Amino acid sequence: MIKLSVVVPVRDAEAYIGDALTSLVRNARRDFEFIVVDDGSADATGQIVEDFRDDLPGLVVLHNDAPVGLADARNLGVSLASGRYLTFMDGDDWLAPGYLGDLVGAIERLGCDFVRVDHVQAEGRKRVIHRAPLATREVVLKPRDHILPARSKTMVDYPYAWAGIYRRDLGELLTFPGHLHTAEDRPWIWRLHRAAGSFAVVSLAGLFYRRMVAGSLTRIGDARQLHFFDAFDLVFEDLEEEFVPKAVRMFRALLAHHLETGERFSPELRARFEERGAATLRRFPADLLAETRLDPERDQILQRLLEG
Repeated sequence: MIKLSVVVPVRDAEAYIGDALTSLVRNARRDFEFIVVDDGSADATGQIVEDFRDDLPGLVVLHNDAPVGLADARNLGVSLASGRYLTFMDGDDWLAPGYLGDLVGAIERLGCDFVRVDHVQAEGRKRVIHRAPLATREVVLKPRDHILPARSKTMVDYPYAWAGIYRRDLGELLTFPGHLHTAEDRPWIWRLHRAAGSFAVVSLAGLFYRRMVAGSLTRIGDARQLHFFDAFDLVFEDLEEEFVPKAVRMFRALLAHHLETGERFSPELRARFEERGAATLRRFPADLLAETRLDPERDQILQRLLEG
């Protein structure tokens, strides 16, 4: 019986996928499976993955002829998973030895629907531990109780799918909005916290998240960035009134961030991004915008957008 399925979507990551898979070899167990979805890579990624067939027990490989995007690649991996538990890793990240066993131990010890963990951000030689926002550790809690307060960083502000382990029988709660090519984790984390029954946070930091990778959407300004707005449309869809201020304030903060870092956008894309941003802000009542103010600098950026 398979206890853990690890879903690894990857595209054009020949410089990193060997490190990622080597770290999985160091985590392998007979009751683990590793589902790698090569999402239409045009470089040597697919061949490097194939080269690990003899070294990585439990390796399952799916090659997409054409890219479908991170969300759908993850969903394909989830559809193939047979483990009792599920976790994710991106193809340019890597794991500490024994990390996956510790993840499984945590969710079995606590007996909840999902467990969230810390992670290590890696940028060049620099390593920084990023903590999950909740200070309460090793205690089973209700996910809905940790969406608010609106003006503090909470668990829905920590959307990384790979920073945790999940019971596979959560089913549709573990799938991503497939048409999104960025910000797909935002509606995902909101739905998980609104609908799952129990969760916990543990002090475990064994995933190394590689930042500033060439080709990452964090560094590319193309039309896929507009999916940010589609993602938040899904967050706001049928959202309970008590959570609306939190979601609006999150949207405003991320919108301001995108505008502050908008030098990666072409003039045409910048104009489209600003147009959609202003249209979304105008959907909210004035008193809600006042309630969800940020700080003077970011509020001024958003006010100029509304007046533009």
